[in-house]
Amino acid sequence: MKYSFKKLWNTMFLFVGPGWYVLVWMVWSSGQLLTVEDKLIFLSIVIPGFLMIYFAGFWIEGWHKKKQGLV
Repeated sequence: MKYSFKKLWNTMFLFVGPGWYVLVWMVWSSGQLLTVEDKLIFLSIVIPGFLMIYFAGFWIEGWHKKKQGLV
């Protein structure tokens, strides 16, 4: 692999992030979230979910390196 995993993962999220934002904006502006509670629940799932997926990549990379004996 020519580039490090970190560089590739961050580049991927640089391109995926705006698409994720557009999907969140479409749901937000669709009128499906009627109450403040609905909006808070939606944001409390979407934002941590995005961050969890981002950091899971680094966890998987570390697990893979450990499994191969590189760490």
